Amino acid sequence: MNRQSAPFAASVVMLLLTSACAGDDDGARASGAPTVVGVSGPALPLVAPDEAGLSEEALALITPAMQEHVTAGRLPGVVTLVALGGRIVHWQAIGMRDIEAADPLEPDDIFRIYSMTKPVTSVAIMMLVEDGRVGLDDLVSHHLPAFADLSVLEEDGSRTPMSPPMTIRHLLSHNGGLTYGIFGDTPVDRAYMSSGLFAAQSLPEYVGIVAGLPLAAQPGERWNYSVSTDVLGYIVEIASGQSFAEFLEERILQPLGMDDTAFWVPEAKRDRFTTHYAGSEDGLAVVDSPAEGRFTQAPGLASGGGGLVSTASDYVRFAQMMLQDGQLDGVRILRSETVQEMRRNQLSESAVPIALAGWFPPAYGFGLGFATLIDHEATPEADHDGVFRWGGVANTFFWIDPEAELIAMVWTQMDPFLVHGLERQFQALVYSALGPDAE
Repeated sequence: MNRQSAPFAASVVMLLLTSACAGDDDGARASGAPTVVGVSGPALPLVAPDEAGLSEEALALITPAMQEHVTAGRLPGVVTLVALGGRIVHWQAIGMRDIEAADPLEPDDIFRIYSMTKPVTSVAIMMLVEDGRVGLDDLVSHHLPAFADLSVLEEDGSRTPMSPPMTIRHLLSHNGGLTYGIFGDTPVDRAYMSSGLFAAQSLPEYVGIVAGLPLAAQPGERWNYSVSTDVLGYIVEIASGQSFAEFLEERILQPLGMDDTAFWVPEAKRDRFTTHYAGSEDGLAVVDSPAEGRFTQAPGLASGGGGLVSTASDYVRFAQMMLQDGQLDGVRILRSETVQEMRRNQLSESAVPIALAGWFPPAYGFGLGFATLIDHEATPEADHDGVFRWGGVANTFFWIDPEAELIAMVWTQMDPFLVHGLERQFQALVYSALGPDAE
């Protein structure tokens, strides 16, 4: 699409449906169904909402709701996507990729997905579990000996030796006793923030610093959002003999056709790279530039916890693979039983529900890389039991509903996290379009 054209505010589905074909994924492609604009790899088929049994009128309410945020200057732009039964029924971009340049946002622009990297890293570890190179209940110290003698820093300043030992399962489910340091002001949080951890230039350096920090709790004691997934990224390197980035590219991204997902954006793609903003007294201020920001060169440290950029069309293929029990388009990434285990709550009864910056209603536990719904009755929305989800700190969100065969995503590039209730507003609109059967 021509970036000098008028702002793109209509659903891409409306542009392409005249040539889209219904039916199964392979059949749609064979009969010439459109692929995603702007990417070389195949996307999911596009169909009209009514062909998928959705209310077109209800789904159309997404547009004015998102447009209101942009018109009011609260958000720079928003991409929304809804897929049902393996077919995209709504895909839309509203607003600007870059406000100062008056550059319209387009549906397949590139976003910093930050912690939406974590599910991808978790899949990488589970592939190595299937390969027999890693065990879910392996001690972390088996792969990283420096993790053998950790201790918990108690409130009185004393140290208690780690017991039980930390396992790979603990890391995947964020209950190994690690933390981030940014969500509290405990002595452990302060130790993280003063350690130089976030200035590390390589995975070995980063993980070495983590191993020298105290634990916030004993492994298995409580859920605590943490740097666990970055540690897992290094374990991928050790167990596979490849760099973390190479493993993801060879084993996940290439097989799934995720051509725009990487740890940085090359110059040839920067005209599709979004600007990251934050709210200020003077409007929206640039946090990270698509022309010269941190994602415009290959990093020394490939962060498994938050380092990827991606597009909606790439990530929906990853999500569809998870929805289809580990396979997509004849490519199997994981076994069905492995995916089922990832979607199962791994936390003890005393460790649920999870809590993170007011994000979750009192209904979620945590699986192996995803938050997973464990109490449908406790949610104000129409979540089904078995829903699993996650998001990124710049307000990119996705959820997968196996019961409804639904994937939904709402993405912007904006601070602070949970800005304007965007995710929950979008979720309510999506489920209303599914009709009374979704309640």
